Amino acid sequence: MNICLYGSGSRKINKIYTDEAYKLGCKIAQNGHTLIFGGGDTGMMGFCAKGVHDNDGNSIGIAPGWIGNFEPLCKDCSDFIYVDTMDERKNKFTELSDAFIISPGGIGTLDEFFEIITLKKLKKQNKPIIVFNIDNYFNKMFEMIDEMAEKGFLYNQEEDLFKIANTIDEIFDYLG
Repeated sequence: MNICLYGSGSRKINKIYTDEAYKLGCKIAQNGHTLIFGGGDTGMMGFCAKGVHDNDGNSIGIAPGWIGNFEPLCKDCSDFIYVDTMDERKNKFTELSDAFIISPGGIGTLDEFFEIITLKKLKKQNKPIIVFNIDNYFNKMFEMIDEMAEKGFLYNQEEDLFKIANTIDEIFDYLG
């Protein structure tokens, strides 16, 4: 299975998050899956990729070449796909991935998350989406989504657009 990880590339992330990202990468490799990610060598992406590589797993980084001006790119990927734009990157994620894990991140991660659940809502993809809620990172976002539903901005809220996992074991329980 090709598992896409969305997550921050920041170097300022607390160890509680990066340790979990590393363990997630280990588990992805140990289960014979391939990591698809934004190609960053730092933050959630970098630590997950390091866990994959330390366990002889495969990874595919996808990024525009110019993003290296903002963050270092992972040199240990099994394959690296260079694209021209962030939209092309997200399209490649969707095309190549069988499931999506959203880990803690910033604006880019939220952009990727909301795009992939929108595509699922619009029936343009039907792949599993799991929010990895390390240390309750996403709780305020879940509250916001609930409030949007309560105020009538969302409909068919009973749809199962994404799952919430607080542990790596829960992620793999959802993935089967």
